[in-house]
Amino acid sequence: MEVRLGATLRSKAGGKTSFEVEAGTIMQVLRQLGERYPELKPVLDKGVAVAIDGQLYRNAQLQQVPEGAEVYLMPRVAGG
Repeated sequence: MEVRLGATLRSKAGGKTSFEVEAGTIMQVLRQLGERYPELKPVLDKGVAVAIDGQLYRNAQLQQVPEGAEVYLMPRVAGG
């Protein structure tokens, strides 16, 4: 699957914008990216919003990610 990072997350991944990842859940996606890019790990651990094929997920670490899906990670937005 292809994983894309929002602009503010890219700087923590050396400016890279997209990655190919093999994972079955959001948790596995985040774990793999954190292992590849240690600077990105604290941000991922703090929490990010995840869109899978355009559907936004929050606090859904065990959400399945379909094979071939496009995953987009962005900083979590605080609401008020």
